Amino acid sequence: MTTTTTGLDAIATEAGTFAVLAMDQRGTLKRMLAAVDRPDTTDEEITALKRDMIASLAGSASAFLVDPTYGMPASKLAETDAKYGILLAAEPASRGTHHGEPVVSLDPAQDAAWVSDSGADAMKFLVQVRADRRAGDDGRDTTAEAVEVMRTLIADCDAVGVPSVVENLIFPLAGEEALSPEARADAIIEAAVLIDDLHPTLLKLEYPGSPEACRRLAERISSPWAVLSAGVSSDEFADVLRVSCDEGGASGFIAGRSVWREAVAMDHDERVAFLSDTGRRRLDEYCGIIEGRARSYREVRA
Repeated sequence: MTTTTTGLDAIATEAGTFAVLAMDQRGTLKRMLAAVDRPDTTDEEITALKRDMIASLAGSASAFLVDPTYGMPASKLAETDAKYGILLAAEPASRGTHHGEPVVSLDPAQDAAWVSDSGADAMKFLVQVRADRRAGDDGRDTTAEAVEVMRTLIADCDAVGVPSVVENLIFPLAGEEALSPEARADAIIEAAVLIDDLHPTLLKLEYPGSPEACRRLAERISSPWAVLSAGVSSDEFADVLRVSCDEGGASGFIAGRSVWREAVAMDHDERVAFLSDTGRRRLDEYCGIIEGRARSYREVRA
């Protein structure tokens, strides 16, 4: 059962924090299925998998982050009396590149009105931005392009009254060696500052790697933020979540695979049993971590 509240309250806990289960994976999920010898899983079976996630974990999650192809239909099929919000992913299913680096673009059909008309409560939009990237020899500045895309999207969401949740994932620049932990932290923080200046409703960010980096992040941004799990183990994410809240002022989490990863290899009955037991235990552990620890987004916005 979806919520009847509006704004970020629709995807937040009563305390104004975020305990959101991410299940918007499409290409990543298909690769996970192929890795467990299920490459021929049908669209209907993927929708059923996501339906089982919602039905099994509603009541612990404040909201579910879903994709429009499988997750949104799954949310309408899930049978549960628990209330939850829906955060709908609006980035294009496939994204282009320029010299091997990701390019940020909008799908004109997936605007804020589309999110609202779909019955979702908020829009999530994935970008991949490096604030330190400069225009190449061809003069193309993909960072400036991304900023304009985000500016347009956030203004659209503001006009319609749909919260904008912007997610950033760091990537290597063309010809760049693997980032050191320090360089990665800098990249996460500087990109977050760039996005924060556009005033999204909520930021979904990678863990910057250390308590010190979390403190630097908290000092530089004014928007509330939630930490993503990036596919790490459940135990590792529990530690990440504690540090993100204690040192970085995070308002909670938007996490997925750390909760449900093993379920993709299971048939319906085994999957439901796993999600209802192990999956819910993991999610409840995260909820316990943020209780009294995560900073309410209302406090950040005050």
